[in-house]
Amino acid sequence: QSTCNLRGCCWSPQSNVSVPWCSFPSNYGYRVSGSTRSTQAGFQATLTRLSSPSLFGDDISTLLLTGEYQTSNRFRFKITDPQTERYEVPHEHVQDFTGSAASNLNYSVEV
Repeated sequence: QSTCNLRGCCWSPQSNVSVPWCSFPSNYGYRVSGSTRSTQAGFQATLTRLSSPSLFGDDISTLLLTGEYQTSNRFRFKITDPQTERYEVPHEHVQDFTGSAASNLNYSVEV
């Protein structure tokens, strides 16, 4: 039997230890609105906030999901607010990806 708390997490103990005991219902969080758009390195998709309880408050209504097939073993995703630019801490070893999408991927991505 499952019970949900004020934040929307539903607690349902399982006998299988690899299954999470707390999960969110399907009407929680964000959903892709429209279709994904291809980019040179992968894709972009618009995410729209669903009407459900908020974990932290001040949720952004519309987000942008960017996915990059950087190498056959590395996929990068980034979720941003398309309306408000935010400062991103630079890192000496992590640069913007400027290449094309890799081929012969050793993983699959489903949006």
